[in-house]
Amino acid sequence: MAKKPTPRFQKMHVKKGDTVQVISGKDKGKVGEILKSFPETSTVIVQGVNVKTKHVKPRQEGESGQITTYEGPIHSSKVMLYSEKEKVASRSCCTFTEDGRKVRKLKKTGEIID
Repeated sequence: MAKKPTPRFQKMHVKKGDTVQVISGKDKGKVGEILKSFPETSTVIVQGVNVKTKHVKPRQEGESGQITTYEGPIHSSKVMLYSEKEKVASRSCCTFTEDGRKVRKLKKTGEIID
């Protein structure tokens, strides 16, 4: 019997806590912070983006049902890192600081993220 290969995760250009702008889809142009990232599926949950509604049935007798909203995941390729100072989205690259630390930097503005 053949052995199953272990899943290889694609390295994502964004991580939890980054401020990003959506570049495609129904929420194009919205800016928000990444609340959670899922490297195994290359998806992220962004605050205020891809908001879905869920109708929840009452659990106990006498309790009323409710409608809750939550953010659904979107693919990481649909977001770009966003600079709060310059108000512009940009690609990122990795560079080294004077003390030898590896950091992420925005290409357009030169702003260091980490």
